[in-house]
Amino acid sequence: MTNRIDPPRAGRRNRRDTLDERTCQMICPIAAAMVGVCLTGIGLLHVTITFRARQTIADDLLSIDALIFLIATLSSYFALRVQGVRRLHWLERIADATFISAMLLLTAACFLITYSLNQ
Repeated sequence: MTNRIDPPRAGRRNRRDTLDERTCQMICPIAAAMVGVCLTGIGLLHVTITFRARQTIADDLLSIDALIFLIATLSSYFALRVQGVRRLHWLERIADATFISAMLLLTAACFLITYSLNQ
């Protein structure tokens, strides 16, 4: 008896690995760009706070958000670099979860900034 890989299963597995790789390829540059967006928001918020003399926690939220986007960037980058499929899936799940969490936090920070600047 020889060990043979079933061709339909092998094709399905390769498509799944490719799909995971494409997801990581999308998350990596977008999350890295979002770190820059958070830093720009922090800078603009500090300028606005200086002129209005009003404090807000939005810059703290944006700082935390930049770190979460950095985790998403690094996990998606390392997912592209690893050889094992199991590690690829694990890192891809981390990249997905942190990216979605960071986007939600960014949205909350935007609402907070809008609310605090309109008062």
